[in-house]
Amino acid sequence: MSLKENTRRWLPKVRRMAISLPMALLAAMVLVGINETGHMRSQDAVAQMAHGQDTRKAVNSLLQSMLDAETGQRGYLLTGNEAYLEPYDKAVATVQTNLDGLRNQFMDAPDDMHEFALLSRQISRKLAEMELSLRLRRQGNEDAWKFILHTDVGKEHMEAIRKHSQELIARSDRYVQQGQQQVEQSLMLSRIGIATVTAIGLLAFYMYLRQTQAVQQVSQREQALLEHERDRLESLVRDRTATLSELANHLQQVREDERAHLARELHDELGALLTAAKLDVARLKSKVDATAPDVAERLKHLTETLNSGIALKRRIIEDLRPSSLSNLGLTAAIEILTSEYAERAGIEVETSLEPVQLPDASQLTVYRMVQEALTNIGKYAKADRVLVSVHAYPTHVSVQVRDNGQGFDPASVRPTSHGLSGMRHRVESAGGRLSITSRPGNGTLVSAVLPLKREEAQDPQPALADTGQSSLPVSSSTF
Repeated sequence: MSLKENTRRWLPKVRRMAISLPMALLAAMVLVGINETGHMRSQDAVAQMAHGQDTRKAVNSLLQSMLDAETGQRGYLLTGNEAYLEPYDKAVATVQTNLDGLRNQFMDAPDDMHEFALLSRQISRKLAEMELSLRLRRQGNEDAWKFILHTDVGKEHMEAIRKHSQELIARSDRYVQQGQQQVEQSLMLSRIGIATVTAIGLLAFYMYLRQTQAVQQVSQREQALLEHERDRLESLVRDRTATLSELANHLQQVREDERAHLARELHDELGALLTAAKLDVARLKSKVDATAPDVAERLKHLTETLNSGIALKRRIIEDLRPSSLSNLGLTAAIEILTSEYAERAGIEVETSLEPVQLPDASQLTVYRMVQEALTNIGKYAKADRVLVSVHAYPTHVSVQVRDNGQGFDPASVRPTSHGLSGMRHRVESAGGRLSITSRPGNGTLVSAVLPLKREEAQDPQPALADTGQSSLPVSSSTF
């Protein structure tokens, strides 16, 4: 093939290249210009969105630090344990750090700075209120810090802090939304430019697919992080619940130990004093002229007073720590408790008691449950008949207290009714379950089921179909 023919063959291609190359360069320049414009706008939008996200994160961290500080402060106020002050001090230091960070972010935003100033003022008031309560607690001024604790000042401060924080978060969300809108506008401009250049549009489409894939990956990572955070919070709630339950059990045990100690002190010390006084009176009777009316009357009155004091001492000791429970067993202790209650309250009390094999702690739980139930009946039920039953089954022990009083609606019981809550907690601490069945005008049934360990189960009997319902030998129609 000759040079002329080669030139004639390549010349159209060269001409097309000469035309297409400037067009490609022009299209590339247009595309670069559109991309650069969109890139700068996107950078501004991303910076604005990042600022909003940082603001939201800092405000949330500030709120968390305030909640941690309040939790530590209340823990110290309620327990007096210095260990609660460590998280309190850390939270206060973190609050100051968060305030400084937010102040730096709002230096160029007068409106946000004004809202931040209001938030900072409320935080200062809340910190001052918490510090005052701690100082009064350390000084031993119980009435003062309890008064502050029960007022609505702290609640009002926290509500104001939440209000201003939510306002700052709303502002940051608006910034993020504006940034998103700006990013969308930039993308729209890019789409217009890409639509004019087919080849570059394909590349942009490829980039779009990659961006979509990246967004999905980010969404999946965020979802995984959210699930991890949810699991962490659930674990934290379980741990806190277990800790509080353990603390309540400890406080309950300490209370019973203190009662036992006080009962021993009263029995040993006060009993010795009253007995010595009674012996002295007996000696005085043999030393003085008992025929004198005034002397005989005084000696008789003194003897009666000492007998009343001894009876009062014995009743107080039995209320604090029933000696019959440790000496005679659960069945005899409940018999004594119900008979004394019937005599004191003027209410007919029937019992249906079976010997049961329970640990000492569970026996005390049953005794306290029956005692609390009888106390509630005397205060609120207006009943004239009560039935107390304790029955043993192969796997559990059933304890029931039924009255024919006026009853109540269990759903209307206030959370502050600590008597029922205390009974429920005692039974659940022993591994059992407490149920309360009542209706207005139909009396009340308090029923507890406590499990038996394998080695404690004796004398198998037919199991109950429903352990939460009545297992009494008499039905509710008895009353």
